[in-house]
Amino acid sequence: MNDVLNAPADWLSAARQLQPATVALRRAIHAEPELGLQTPKTIAKVQASLAGLPLEWKSGPSTTGAVAVLRGARPGRTVLLRGDMDALPMPEDTVLPFRSTVPGVMHACGHDTHTAMLASAARALCARRESIAGTVLFMFQPGEEGHHGARFMIDDGLLDQPQPDAAFALHIVPNAPAGTFESKAGPLMASADKLMVCVRGRGGHASMPHHTVDPVPVACEIVTAIQVFVTRRIDIFDPVVVTIAKIDGGSTNNVIPEAANLLGTIRSLSEASRETVHAGIKRVAEGVAQAHECEADVTIERGFPVTLCDARAVGVAERAIGELFGADAWTTMASPIMGAEDFSYVLQRVPGAMVFLGVCPEGQLWKSACPCHSNKMTLNEDMLARGVAAHCAIAERFLASGFDG
Repeated sequence: MNDVLNAPADWLSAARQLQPATVALRRAIHAEPELGLQTPKTIAKVQASLAGLPLEWKSGPSTTGAVAVLRGARPGRTVLLRGDMDALPMPEDTVLPFRSTVPGVMHACGHDTHTAMLASAARALCARRESIAGTVLFMFQPGEEGHHGARFMIDDGLLDQPQPDAAFALHIVPNAPAGTFESKAGPLMASADKLMVCVRGRGGHASMPHHTVDPVPVACEIVTAIQVFVTRRIDIFDPVVVTIAKIDGGSTNNVIPEAANLLGTIRSLSEASRETVHAGIKRVAEGVAQAHECEADVTIERGFPVTLCDARAVGVAERAIGELFGADAWTTMASPIMGAEDFSYVLQRVPGAMVFLGVCPEGQLWKSACPCHSNKMTLNEDMLARGVAAHCAIAERFLASGFDG
């Protein structure tokens, strides 16, 4: 521990001193949210807040994402800390004085807080640069909400030279007890793939279905058959979720359409179950359609992979957070969640972990608080200081002792 900062408790003190700046940056980002891979106003706010610090900035052609590099006074390991910057295409229905000024766009998943906490962590670590042996990479990433921003930044070479030895990210949870942290080794979040099925028949008059090949009941049968396939052919200890969220077909009440369309999502917790369900859905849809003299065109768009946390990295985070806040602040999750995260791309390349931070709004019961992706989601900003301190403590511990820390 002599090579880096000495007292983990110092990080919480530093984070509290930076809290006004953290909140101000979070609110500025929240009020002016941006979508997708291009978040120029957001990254400009970040870079302005970090101006004058000993950081080297790297960016690429595919996104407005950037990596800030802090090189310590002496050589050592390299650790990456990540914060995502993009918002969601949805309205905001809160009464916050800094609510979104962009119609139909809202920071409803906490990326504004992730970015602000990472920026303050960069300020805190820069202040102790002379005590650091190693390098810290601060990854400010757009395009997490389905746009594969992490993958684009990796493809642009922004995680090369230096390549991190470990990577960590925080994600806020408004409907979890304020100030608590949790994670687990192995699968933390699911892969997410988009499923589209077009069932083609032969249209005609709705009063004479025997003269047609009606694709609508066939599409409905495919929905049921897929659920039977999942429950009968997928190992319950390697689970899969398939949800058909939209059925579309026809134009009026007395016309049988030529085609009916299904739209849904596929979630899995391993590449093995992912491939099994892909093949099974195609086989079931095509088989049911053929039995009714229809055709089924199955298209699966691969989304984020499974988010796999390295057990050693989870241990580093747990010990760092335990030293900061006490053992009661940490919970090891009993099971993964079926949401998806594109930090998974980073964890495919670098061992690491994502950690959830509870930020239930003050005065609310955490179980009834609005979750992420709610148009009424709010959070307890006081908890952001704990996130800043956690970033710093995790980086400190890994740089000092690697996965043995």
